[in-house]
Amino acid sequence: QVQLIESGGGLVQAGGSLRLSCAASGRTLGSDAMGWFRQAPGKERDFVAAISWSGSSTNYADSVKGRFTISRDNAKKTVYLQMNSLKPEDTAVYYCARARMGGLGVSPSMYDSWGQGTQVTVSS
Repeated sequence: QVQLIESGGGLVQAGGSLRLSCAASGRTLGSDAMGWFRQAPGKERDFVAAISWSGSSTNYADSVKGRFTISRDNAKKTVYLQMNSLKPEDTAVYYCARARMGGLGVSPSMYDSWGQGTQVTVSS
């Protein structure tokens, strides 16, 4: 079983940047695809980005394409989400999770081992 811990959230002005980290413990991530999701108050958990085990393939939600970049360092057992040009509508709790079957799907049901989340707040 893998445990995931997100960090790097905070309060930032619109147009600013943040880099989120997702650190794994308990086992390596070398064979797992990983994803980032976000959930705003009163809304469903939405897909943000996913990355294959090697880092060679990625998938992004249309709302973040060109602004967010997902990456990973398997030696450090860490997945990152670089967020640039942030908008108030990016405000949410951000979660990382492990893909069950190795794909880059967009449904939360395709992921497990969820972290506790990190809050991102973008002020206008």
